[in-house]
Amino acid sequence: MKLGVIGGSGLYQIEGMEDIKQQQIDTPFGSPSDKFVCGSIHGVEVVFLPRHAQGHPLMPGELNHRANIYAMKTLGVTHILSISAVGSLKENMKPRDIVIVDQYFDRTKRGSEHTFFGNGIVGHIAFGHPVCPELAILSAAAATEAIKKSDNTSRVVHDSGTYVNMEGPAFSTMAESKFYRSMGWSVIGMTNLAEAKLAREAEICYCTVAMVTDYDCWHPDHDHVTVDMVIGHLVANTAISKDIIRRVAEKIATLKRACACPSALACAIITSPDAMNPETRKKLQPIIGKYVK
Repeated sequence: MKLGVIGGSGLYQIEGMEDIKQQQIDTPFGSPSDKFVCGSIHGVEVVFLPRHAQGHPLMPGELNHRANIYAMKTLGVTHILSISAVGSLKENMKPRDIVIVDQYFDRTKRGSEHTFFGNGIVGHIAFGHPVCPELAILSAAAATEAIKKSDNTSRVVHDSGTYVNMEGPAFSTMAESKFYRSMGWSVIGMTNLAEAKLAREAEICYCTVAMVTDYDCWHPDHDHVTVDMVIGHLVANTAISKDIIRRVAEKIATLKRACACPSALACAIITSPDAMNPETRKKLQPIIGKYVK
């Protein structure tokens, strides 16, 4: 097992990570967000990528998700833990709570950028259940244990929830926020759906650990939220995120990979090999190679 972590640049220094080195990866899809920080935790190989690059210079719409996930695949990553700041759409999912996302709703217009397929090779993955169930259970348990050991035991871990992926970079209008709430969705962010889709195409187990920083603009107290309050939640969430990562790494070897993730492409590739664009076929060998030689 090899654990990939995608998160904020505040996770660069994870206590307990050993044999640390940085690695620059080039891909046929361009450059990933940043260099990968490679090391080990509890003897498990861990690869960390700051989603928006160190210092956060990249907007959500500027992220090269294909390069990020392709690089994770070429590095031999089997599981990706996505640590993400989100806004809450539910009263009971309060700031500093943790939501283990199990569904997504797409509000972007970037579908062609959220797949490795196209340019002469067609594939259609099953995505009805977009999160690895084994990794989700492990992540929820790790988050629960991390809270018990933290200074703020009032946090709650929600073991399911729907993530609305908006495009950004502006936040929602009031009308949009109230609509998302009326649909019963849970949290809102700008990045994770593409990661989940591409990880599934790459046959990598994927799970989002959503860290609530604020209520979205629907909340009557939204106008009382200050930048200092949000930053305080971000700092607190970074500390507990590191503990969750360590705990997942400690237990990841117990996963059996009996989920559908490792064989997601078994019946997904539609194009016959002799009709495939040779250049695309070569480019996608790390992704489709076990099915198309």
